[in-house]
Amino acid sequence: MKNLDQAFRSLFETNMGIRAGERVLVFSDLIRPDEEPSAGDRDRRTRLQATAREAADFAARAWGSGTFVDFPATPASGAEPPRELWLATFGAEALAHLEGAGLLDRLLVKSATPEEVDRAREIVVEHKESAADIIIAMSNNSTSHTRYRALACATGTRFASLPHFDPEMFHTSMTVDWQVLADRTARLATAVNRADWVRVTTPNGTDMRICKQGRVAKEDDGLLTAPGSFGNLPAGEAYLAPLEGKSHGVMVIEWGPTRRLDEPLRLTVENGRVVSIEGNDQHRAKLEAKFTENDNCRNFAELGIGTNDRATRPDNVLEAEKIMGTIHLALGDNSGFGGTVSAPFHEDYVFYRPTLTAIAADGSVQVIIDDGRMLI
Repeated sequence: MKNLDQAFRSLFETNMGIRAGERVLVFSDLIRPDEEPSAGDRDRRTRLQATAREAADFAARAWGSGTFVDFPATPASGAEPPRELWLATFGAEALAHLEGAGLLDRLLVKSATPEEVDRAREIVVEHKESAADIIIAMSNNSTSHTRYRALACATGTRFASLPHFDPEMFHTSMTVDWQVLADRTARLATAVNRADWVRVTTPNGTDMRICKQGRVAKEDDGLLTAPGSFGNLPAGEAYLAPLEGKSHGVMVIEWGPTRRLDEPLRLTVENGRVVSIEGNDQHRAKLEAKFTENDNCRNFAELGIGTNDRATRPDNVLEAEKIMGTIHLALGDNSGFGGTVSAPFHEDYVFYRPTLTAIAADGSVQVIIDDGRMLI
């Protein structure tokens, strides 16, 4: 493996804005015995876990703090991580209070009410001095759309999420000019925020009308230096949670999180929820199982627009969704970024050569992306 010291230094100094005396926590996950990843994915996940440990070791050498935690992979992205990670993040006293109030178990299965989540937030904020200052989440399954992540950020923790990360990305999409990317992403979000509705079409037959009313597009620009900051790395997108119950159309999925599907899947969305799936790829069975487990997994959860001109890989959703001129649409949980639906699942799908049209309340339109070419 290439030496990553320079990449780690850029990660902690440029992306995270590390300061003397801060507590750093890096975590990863392990392949469960019941999982059957491909040989290539097994190799990537093994390298990811080793790289996470290296990042923690580097932080310990350079700044005197670098705790590392790993655990068996959760069932899916969006599922809550185990108790041991909560303990390492918030400290023993905060965890004892969460358990004493009967909240932790409900948080772990995402059954906590909004009032219970508010009480949990009060508890962890009361003990924020014990919380990690910087978290580098290098687990394969994403913790971005979890109560755990939202509560960590509520304490002021700066949180970088790197699900499905390949360490090779440190030499590609992580070498982008971060300030140029931030400026581009801000311009894009401003243009999207003029709209009430967004229409997305692609040559493969995708045609979605997405309701943005009352929702705000935000920027994921990789500069996570303010207290409570959260974002993906590699970064580079403007994203929003569509208004629930309104969006409709057809999504033709050609790429899963780490592979091109053997056959495209055609998902029909009505009233903001997936109502049918057509196609025979094995990913269909995975989606249908998730829908059976929890009906909220059908929720049309996100529109994102890629802005990273150094991102190129279509076979890894973490980087693919950042490719400049692509869009991604997600299903499942959106409660952590402006939506109201909670589910133990969040999965993004990337679409190429999109045309994205913003439709304002007065009916005026602005084409923001034309056949994959950014016009902003």
